[in-house]
Amino acid sequence: MLPMKPKATDFDLSSITWINGASDRDLSDPVEVAFVEDVILMRNGGQADGAILVFTQLEWEAFVAGVLDGEFDYD
Repeated sequence: MLPMKPKATDFDLSSITWINGASDRDLSDPVEVAFVEDVILMRNGGQADGAILVFTQLEWEAFVAGVLDGEFDYD
């Protein structure tokens, strides 16, 4: 049986340090990520109380590879 993937509610969100991904762009709703234990959390920084995505390390690596490959580009 596969181990259960953690949920965002499994963590004390008040103690997490979020990294803002806006860099030098002026975004009102930047993506924020946090590296906690062995998972990566991602949320909309403009809606900090909203949904939080939870990625395993393998899922995160696949997501980043897709971003770098242009899989999520839009015009």
